[in-house]
Amino acid sequence: MVSRTRKRASLHTLGCRLNQSETLLIQQRLKDEGYEIVPFGEPADLGIINTCTVTNLADSKCRQSIRQFTRRNPDAYTAVIGCYSQMGSKEIAAIEGVDLIIGNQEKMSVVDFIGQEKNEKPIIIREKISRDDFSVSYFGDAPFNQRANIKIQDGCSFLCSFCIIPFARGASRSRDFENILAEARAKADQGVKELVITGVNIGTYVTKEGDLLSVLESLNAVEGIERIRISSIEPTTIPTELFDWMNDSQHALLPFFHIPLQAGSDKVLKEMRRKYTISEYLEFLHLAHDSVKNLYLGTDIMVGFPGETEKEFEESCRVFLENPFDFCHVFSFSEREGTVAARRADHVQLEERRRRSAHLRRLSSKKRYDFYEAHLGTTMRVLFENPKPDFWPAYTDNYIRVVAPRNALNGEDLANRCAEVRLNSVAADFVEGEIVRMLD
Repeated sequence: MVSRTRKRASLHTLGCRLNQSETLLIQQRLKDEGYEIVPFGEPADLGIINTCTVTNLADSKCRQSIRQFTRRNPDAYTAVIGCYSQMGSKEIAAIEGVDLIIGNQEKMSVVDFIGQEKNEKPIIIREKISRDDFSVSYFGDAPFNQRANIKIQDGCSFLCSFCIIPFARGASRSRDFENILAEARAKADQGVKELVITGVNIGTYVTKEGDLLSVLESLNAVEGIERIRISSIEPTTIPTELFDWMNDSQHALLPFFHIPLQAGSDKVLKEMRRKYTISEYLEFLHLAHDSVKNLYLGTDIMVGFPGETEKEFEESCRVFLENPFDFCHVFSFSEREGTVAARRADHVQLEERRRRSAHLRRLSSKKRYDFYEAHLGTTMRVLFENPKPDFWPAYTDNYIRVVAPRNALNGEDLANRCAEVRLNSVAADFVEGEIVRMLD
């Protein structure tokens, strides 16, 4: 290893918001242990890669990132943690330079397992994932960001036929109620103004202290937290009480839903083992749209599920186009060993999956543009983030990406401040805005 008084650590996250929030906690633990945190790609004595395994492409990107680090840092201690470590430890162990592989049960304790010298062969820690509810034993003062992810739940018990996550992260379990609030207060004390609620299936949260509504109600009371955004949430788990909170200007909950649809065909939904029909989903979607002012509605749609015909794909496109969706995150079906769908014989050709994905992404881009354009001329609240060379980036409450000139307000520092901004013009994937007044 490179000889230094203070060792350098580099961390890299692949995948979801949940992984991102977990990596930040590990990063802070390392800082408190005396490590200097350096960007991924720079020389380091320690590398930690937090992995994803949701698709075959995700696995490939994980292997690529591991090799990238070990080649640039051949003497560094290399730890690989997370979902791909849980499911693909043998493939990871075959990569030269890996010292430690930890699955999801023990990954938050990775710092305790790090050795001083490299191992002749990787140590693999891949325990059975507990079904018990959990607490985060360490969160410290996680690196500051205006929007902070806060994990309230892990795992999933829905067992969709295409999904590997229940095997990688285990059954649904909830985080201790007071432990959530303790982290929220710590983030607020640090200056965080917006919390993003994360988990694998957050709508299933339940402990003896309450459910998702109880969590949101308590977070709303945390002094300093001005905005709360729910990340992706399953359609059958959303309480309609959220509508009133989203409409209430005194409540921190923002008018934002990302509700996975996955397919526009009842036949495909049934084969996916989803828990709703198209009519049930759309009934809720329209209720939400009609009940909440300026609501953003995003979704996930999978293309190329085994047996999906061209007609069924076109039905997914029609459902997306003809209903009040504002954006679609498009997934191509990926064969995950161990899932029911992977064992089917009627797989859609890869080239056809790519064609369908590209087509649906074009439709999504057009709908997002239309959503942005529909808000031009309005004045909306934003939270400014860290500056770019020429502009201040921000998001409205309903998740419109806005930029204001860097020299706005005579070059005043706008980071982590709220403002009312008039939306003037759409430019690519953002809206150019003009500051009307600062709110703090």
